[in-house]
Amino acid sequence: MDTGLIIAIVIVVSVLVIILAYYFIKWRMENRFRHWLEVERQVLEDERGKIRKEAVIQSRAVLGGKFVEQLTPYLPQFAYDPTEARFIGSPIDLIVFPGLATGDPQEIVIMEIKSGRNCQLTPQERKIRQLVEDGMVRWEQIDQPDQSVE
Repeated sequence: MDTGLIIAIVIVVSVLVIILAYYFIKWRMENRFRHWLEVERQVLEDERGKIRKEAVIQSRAVLGGKFVEQLTPYLPQFAYDPTEARFIGSPIDLIVFPGLATGDPQEIVIMEIKSGRNCQLTPQERKIRQLVEDGMVRWEQIDQPDQSVE
């Protein structure tokens, strides 16, 4: 056989082998990628489900806590007359005026109600507690002029 023909056949076979190898490697990589993508999608979907469940649990806990805050004056362990308590909500929960129902208030009690597992004051609540304990509380009155039309 002619040397040129052999070289041509070797080159054609080599090119075919390279093309086949390229498509085989490409096919393998695409399959690996599809498998990886499928696994990642499943992991992401599982995480979304967990996050949704945790959000619902957290939301229920917050709503339950708000319910307890407003219901507390009517519970047996509340040491004051419920009619003397005023709900504020934020940044403190209640202000209680012991003696107000009899017309003779004796003190003012600023109250924070905590329920659930995490019964700690927030930094803002701790600061307010410290201000009250340090006597940094004062009375202010704003008198509005009569706006009635005569």
